[in-house]
Amino acid sequence: METLVSIRGLTVDFDLGTRVVRVLHGVDLTIGKGQAIGLVGESGSGKSVTWLAALGLLGPRAHVGGSVQLAGQSLLGGPPAVLEAVRGRRVAMIFQDPASALNPVHRIGRQIGEALRLHRGLEGAAAKAESKRLLERVGIADAARRLDDYPHQLSGGTNQRVMIAMALAGEPDMLVADEPTTALDATIQAQILDLLRELRRDGGMSMVLISHDLGVVAENSDRIAVMYAGRIVEEAPTAELFASPRHPYTSGLLAALPDLDGPRRRLVAIPGTVPEPSRLPPGCAFAPRCPQAIAACTAGVPPLVHVGTDHRAACIRVQTAVAA
Repeated sequence: METLVSIRGLTVDFDLGTRVVRVLHGVDLTIGKGQAIGLVGESGSGKSVTWLAALGLLGPRAHVGGSVQLAGQSLLGGPPAVLEAVRGRRVAMIFQDPASALNPVHRIGRQIGEALRLHRGLEGAAAKAESKRLLERVGIADAARRLDDYPHQLSGGTNQRVMIAMALAGEPDMLVADEPTTALDATIQAQILDLLRELRRDGGMSMVLISHDLGVVAENSDRIAVMYAGRIVEEAPTAELFASPRHPYTSGLLAALPDLDGPRRRLVAIPGTVPEPSRLPPGCAFAPRCPQAIAACTAGVPPLVHVGTDHRAACIRVQTAVAA
């Protein structure tokens, strides 16, 4: 599969004035053309920061290192014009809270029209016609009238569809959906996920679906990367990850999912919380919460090792088994 985006050794350090805190510790990720990647983990794992850093959307206090390439073109450290040509046009991002991402004082039509003007040079009647088509494409009824609405006049699910329409305005090669269903009820959530799946199938786009819920990404991703405390701890094809998780954190996330069939069972929560970036434990960051932890887990950070043809995990038990 031809590579679209390649991330290598991505690090992020935040300058807090009195100290510098590292929040990403060398993330490696590859997205192929037309491929869908699920990025999962609890809040604070570094999922959103990874893509904000890759697209140059972090503030001046963030120091980003490593390499990010889009179709062979380097994005990190380049002139602002390079990123401006990429954001929205080549790579579009849907943010998790449409209520704060949309401008409350501008009508929907104006906001979509601005994206069309910036990325495709459309203005006037052409921009209005294309805005109406985009709203219809994402399933918004009475699209012509909705162009004159303000965000507060629309429901959360409709605002999320507007955000998707704005993302599609630039006809991007890849869509990054950051928790696109967090604030929606179950019925609307299913509709949004079906819409994203349909858009990807029809347009051949690559997609990164960021979520804290493995169930959300299960049917919408070809591969899943599991993040914890600023690192990828496991990565595998979706079916293989669900069938044979190799990292204890992935197993813990799966154990917290209810079964749709079979006998009823008590869900098992992972004890504790994700550690703060400034207070990471020695060695494996998951060790204090891990039911399989041993003394050697605190000796050093385990690297990602191959446990199959296309399956990697970062656990000392896995490392020992592979070596044996």
